Amino acid sequence: MLQKITDTTIAYLKAKVKAGVNAVQVFDSWGGMLSPTDYQEFSWKYIQQIVDALKEEAPVIVFGKGCWFALKEMSQSGASALGVDWICSAQNARYLTGGKITLQGNFDPARLLSPPSEIKKMVTQMINEFGKDRYVVNLGHGILPNVPVENAKAFIDAVKEYK
Repeated sequence: MLQKITDTTIAYLKAKVKAGVNAVQVFDSWGGMLSPTDYQEFSWKYIQQIVDALKEEAPVIVFGKGCWFALKEMSQSGASALGVDWICSAQNARYLTGGKITLQGNFDPARLLSPPSEIKKMVTQMINEFGKDRYVVNLGHGILPNVPVENAKAFIDAVKEYK
């Protein structure tokens, strides 16, 4: 079943690239629930197939929530970038990946419920910790539905205002 899902995903993403998308991102929101051994068997080997099939056609970003234990292998996969959740610090993410791949993330989405002034401070701290090279500011997972628009705007404004 997992192989059929992988084959279908590859065909779908190749069609998206042919239709004009500039990059693809593969999410594994539940990978961190598996042991490292089970992650390898039931998730990563299929994600690697997706990366292999698409990396020559478009940049591929891989995100595995809670999968800090696989960051080294992910960084050697041929992916263009790796998403990082808030469970892994910037320092550990850079260390585990060897600092040779673009990282994306890792702002805790629940922190968007903080006051806007605090959000701006936390975003600045996050960027300082990751550095501006080989880094894409982003949440460490999806935005929560109850986040006030002004708080999401504070996140975006903090990124734009970063010096």
